[in-house]
Amino acid sequence: MKKQDYELKSDRIRSAFLDLKRKTPGAFAKKLALSWSNWGFGMETLEESAERLRKNGITFIELHGNHYGADLGYRPKETLKVLADHGITVGGICGMFSAENDLSSNSGRTRQAALDYIRRELDFGSAVKARYLLVCPATVGRPVPYDAVEFERSVETLKLVADLFVQHKVKAAIEPIRSAETTIVHTVAEAKRYIAAVGHPGVAHINGDVYHMQVEESHIGEAILEAGEMLVNLHMADSNRCALGLGSMDLDTIIRALYVIGFNSDGHYVTPEPLGPGGDPYPAMHGRPQPAQLDALVGQSARYFREREEAVLSE
Repeated sequence: MKKQDYELKSDRIRSAFLDLKRKTPGAFAKKLALSWSNWGFGMETLEESAERLRKNGITFIELHGNHYGADLGYRPKETLKVLADHGITVGGICGMFSAENDLSSNSGRTRQAALDYIRRELDFGSAVKARYLLVCPATVGRPVPYDAVEFERSVETLKLVADLFVQHKVKAAIEPIRSAETTIVHTVAEAKRYIAAVGHPGVAHINGDVYHMQVEESHIGEAILEAGEMLVNLHMADSNRCALGLGSMDLDTIIRALYVIGFNSDGHYVTPEPLGPGGDPYPAMHGRPQPAQLDALVGQSARYFREREEAVLSE
């Protein structure tokens, strides 16, 4: 029986993976770095979150970008101590961009709030040695555009702080988000166009998210190859946005594609962010956590990812 087109694409990625493995076996000595995005844990303490990750063998964390004002958010010294006590290193910061701090807004005050927020997160990110700060070009949770020039406004606004990413040695990682949740930059190709428009070395990387990619990209594995060396972090969830292994996501092809682009090198992270089905997961970041459910979520995702990675590497 003739294979479907997506299967043929997956087969080509598998062939590239096996070819690389045959020619350069040393390239597979280091495993993919597994991190976790903790903003979905809600209002629990960082100590509780770190202990959960430690128990499940996760040694990196993507911290909630919770510096919404001068008096809010994690403090560097305390954060580093808690994480060090649990053997965890900061991978990056998950920047949170709402209608209140929107780079593309038609309100100057709102764009200024976005710039001030980025400055606070970069100060913190530098202090905790984060490799990247996730940046969304427009509000996440607003699918209706203000007007036809959001892209240009967002680009011009981000340019104002582009130098700071270089100064703080933190990469700006542009995240494409599905069109049901935001108005601009939905695909890897559009993220690359946005980065080219900013035209600055401080804004040169991509944060992928397979949940959004399965909607907006024709093939997730090919999109990973298209992102290539620009990809610094990949958010993971299964097809239903639940724990890995509880949906129908082709995780094996994703893992193969990541190895093909050399994603198992330092400073690159696979970061589960299973937020559950539904249109608006964001109230959870300020809600009361349910520890037993979170324990199961992390445990299932970590076990399944490593299980599939071992299966792929043993091909």
